Formats: sequence, C-alpha cells, structure tokens
Amino acid sequence: MNLVPLEKLFDVTYGNKLDFKNMTVKIDRSVAFVSRISKNNGVVGYVDMITTPPYPAGYITVNLGGAILESNIQILPFYTAQNIAVLKPKRQMNELEKVFYCLVIKANKFRYGAFGREANRTIKTLLVPDTVPKKFLEIKISLPSKGRLSERKMSIEKSKFKDFKLSDLFTTIERGKCGSAEKLLEKGNDISYVGAKKEENGFMYTVVRDEKYVTRGNCIVFIGDGQGSVGYSTYQENDFIGSTTLSMGRNSHLNKYNALFVITLLDKERFKYSFGRKWNGEKLKNTKIKLPTNNEGVPDWPFMENYIKSLPYSASL
Repeated sequence: MNLVPLEKLFDVTYGNKLDFKNMTVKIDRSVAFVSRISKNNGVVGYVDMITTPPYPAGYITVNLGGAILESNIQILPFYTAQNIAVLKPKRQMNELEKVFYCLVIKANKFRYGAFGREANRTIKTLLVPDTVPKKFLEIKISLPSKGRLSERKMSIEKSKFKDFKLSDLFTTIERGKCGSAEKLLEKGNDISYVGAKKEENGFMYTVVRDEKYVTRGNCIVFIGDGQGSVGYSTYQENDFIGSTTLSMGRNSHLNKYNALFVITLLDKERFKYSFGRKWNGEKLKNTKIKLPTNNEGVPDWPFMENYIKSLPYSASL
C-alpha cells in the first residue's frame, strides 16, 4: 500500500458555491443541499432543481471550512454551498471503499482545526492510501437506508389547509435563557449551546450543563435576531442551552417528523425578516402558516408525521 495524492483517485471539484437562503426549499427530498456542517450528512435542507444540474448521488463531499474535512457519501442528488469539495471516484468504488476514504480524510482534521486553516489549496494533494485494506472490506456496516418509514403513499390536498398563528399552534413559546455564553457558560462536553446560527442546526459548541439555563428538547426553535439568520427555525430533539435571541415553541403533539413538516413551511415566511427586522414577541406569535387540518378543522399532526415518514430516505432521519 502506497500513499498518493487524493486527486490520483478522485476528480476533485469545488462544488456549486450556492447560497441556501436563495434556493427554493421543498418538503420533497428530491435534491439535497449540502453545507459545511458536521451532522445529517452535511445536508441542511432539500431544494428545487435549478438550471445547473445537481451532482449525482454517490459522490463524496468534503468540507474545506467550517466543520473542516467532514466527509460524507451523498445518497441523493445534491447542490453544495461554498467551501465544499466534491469527489468523483476515477475508478469503480463500492460503498465500503468510499466509507474508507471518508474516514481517511477525516483523520487529517488535526492538520487544520487547531490553526484555523482551511483546506481549499491542499485538498487535492492530501495523501491517502492507494488501495483499501482487505480487512476493512470485510467489515459489515450499516449504510444510510434509502427506504421509507411508511410505505403508504400520501398526497397533500390544498383544500384542507388552513392558516394558523404560531400562538395557536404552540402551547408555550418561551425565550432562550443564556444572555452571554462567554460570560455565563464554561466550555465542556455536557450539552449543546444553540445560538442564532442558520447552519449546523444552530449548534455553536458544547458546554458544561448548568440547569438554570437549560431548555428541554423536543421543541421548534425560532431565530429572532442575528445577522443573516433571522427567520430561520430548527428542531431540537435533545435538551440544550439556548441564546436569548431564540424563542422555543412546544406542544404535546410535536415530534421530529411533524416538526420537519412545520419548519419547511415556516421557511416560506423567512423573506419577511431579510431587512434587519426581528422575529420575536407579538410578531412571532402572530406569524401565520398554512397547515393541513382534520375534519374538526384543527392541525392534523398525525398526517404531517405520516407524510414525512412516507418520503424517500425517511428511514435515515
């Protein structure tokens, strides 16, 4: 086994350099949008196709900044943000071989992270093994499922949609509790600190757990202030510490599936806050979105959950 430059094994290009906020967001998972995050295979959402064809499924993406050298095999056609390399194998590779090279690339993080360096200029010459060890190819791993959680096909009937204020959808809307993370929190590995950040699901870093600042998980987070992030929303499954620039909505029906449905529709309202406006207080509570209803005219939470479960790749959520 010899070490060779990455460009010997892969055609390395520098992605589409698109901006997610300028894309048309879709609930349908037809085209993924890959950003410089460390979670969810780098995917921050799903978008409509533009004139430029997306990269095909099966290529590898590598973060050149942000969560540097995070490497993922993309299981859907995709577009990318800036500072992302796209790797197309020059020879036939199975999924396990691609996983091996993702791990090798990630193993080089130490060369960059501690010094704030980016990998734009060096990614092509990064040294990697020219072959995959035979023992590695014998490993049995579970790759992302392409299946649905539900095989029942569902359609959306527009006539059953109705406007709802956020104050009517959520039993409580509370504010984040941490006014200054640098002064009030100690960095550690206990719990996530979530701020006014549209990438990486709002994740900033991990800190020591301090109960007086903790917000319970299973809620939708609304970013009410912050340069370039106002109007975005995320779903937080686990407990976290949130900035006071955030508001959190919760109700007894919420789960990660119907939350994804709601967040996608909330994203359609984001353009209203692109001019320095804040999204909190009465303005937040009075925000309206259209949601499917049941025969009683109330939000059909089971339908929203089952719709997301019926989509391709929902088994990977």
